Parts: sequence; structure tokens; C-alpha cells
Amino acid sequence: MIKIILNGCNGKMGKVVSNCVSNFPNLNIAAGIDKNTQESTYPVFSDISKCTIEANVILDFSRPDSLDGLLKYSVDKKIPIIFCTTGYSDEQLSQIKEASNKTAVFRSANMSIGINVINNVLKNISAFLYNSFDIEVVEKHHNQKVDSPSGTALLLADTIKESIPEETTYVHGRNGTAKRKHEEIGIHSIRGGSIVGEHEIIFAGQGETIEIKHTAISREVFAIGALKSCEFMANKEKGFYSMDDVINQ
Repeated sequence: MIKIILNGCNGKMGKVVSNCVSNFPNLNIAAGIDKNTQESTYPVFSDISKCTIEANVILDFSRPDSLDGLLKYSVDKKIPIIFCTTGYSDEQLSQIKEASNKTAVFRSANMSIGINVINNVLKNISAFLYNSFDIEVVEKHHNQKVDSPSGTALLLADTIKESIPEETTYVHGRNGTAKRKHEEIGIHSIRGGSIVGEHEIIFAGQGETIEIKHTAISREVFAIGALKSCEFMANKEKGFYSMDDVINQ
């Protein structure tokens, strides 16, 4: 049995993970971490430094400000850690990467299997399409999301950018009277209502348009991907891992 410490257990995604774990017979949430210490089927601690429960992996669905404590606990205890949180600063991303030299670290901007399959497709087609197509990325989320553009939009845009040998630049939204430059990759964010998450990549050419779209109908898609990652990360040696490793295993 793989035992999980779930950071952010009483948040929206934490509750979804707790409900979905019963579909994974080899996984068990041994403890939760949350400022709201209301317990469910497992003990909940207000801070991971106070956790006394042994586990095989840490799963984080919280906020960037919890990073320092999580990394310290993971490194000290030599427990693999999975980061599902978005909105990290460049400095924090560097911290995460550096920690992978001491412990097993997994990070993905989106835990959906579907999004990561699309990301792999973009690696293969972006350079070929770039010469004849303009590229735009559009993402939609609920009105409570604090980071914009989404971590997933940046994941997809970065994959496109890194796949194209020519120099490209990001344009966040469009405003003004200048014509679009071909080397631009547009990134557009929409916030409203209860949209779980939509991401669309548009390749617009002369006389034809290619659109690749992913719609998350339920938060369960992120929970399932996260729990599959827990299965993958249990007992892993130090190093940096991502959803590509889960998909390609």
C-alpha cells in the first residue's frame, strides 16, 4: 500500500483527490495538511512540519507560499514529492529543480493525462506548422483562479516556443493598432463563472485553421492524473520527473 500525505487536503482539489482515492486500491491517504484542520477519514495537521505519520509520497495541491516547508520535509525525510500547484515564481521553480538533486521531485503545470498528451503532440507538429501558420493559445478558467495566464497555457506555449528553431515572442492579449507579427505567439486568458479549465491552441493559416482543444469537464481529471503520479513516484530515487514520465513509462 502506497501511503500519501496530501497537502491542501481541505481545499477544492484536495477534497476531490480524497473522494477519488478509493478508485486506486493500492493508494491510501495517510495524513492531510491544511490550515483548516477538520479531519475526515485521516488525521489532518496544520503544517507539514507537525506531521508524525509515515508515508511514501507527498502530494501537493495548495499555494506557492507552502513551498519552503514542503521541500524541507521532503528532503529531510527522503520522501518523493509531487507538486500540482501553479503560480510559482522563477526563483521558486529554481528551488524545486535544485531540490531534485537531493530527493525525488515531480512537477507538472497540469495533471490531466489529456493535456499532457496534447503537449507531446505539440512537440512534434509546432516546428513544421510554424512557417505557414500563426499560433495563438486561449485559456479559460473560473473567476476564483488567481494566476493568469494559467500554468497550463504557459506549459503549452513554452513547448511550442522551444520546438520552433526561429526566435519567437509572447504577446499576452492584444491591444492597439499594429498588425500581428508572424513571430508572435499569442496567449489569451478568460476568467468567469465556474469554468473548470479549457485550453485551445489555434494554428491559423491561409485558407485553413487547425484547432487543438482540451476541456476539463470535472476536477476529477486532475485528481486521477495526480493519483497515477503517486503510483509512479513511490520509492523513486532522487531526480526530476514530470507527466511525460508517467505517460511514457
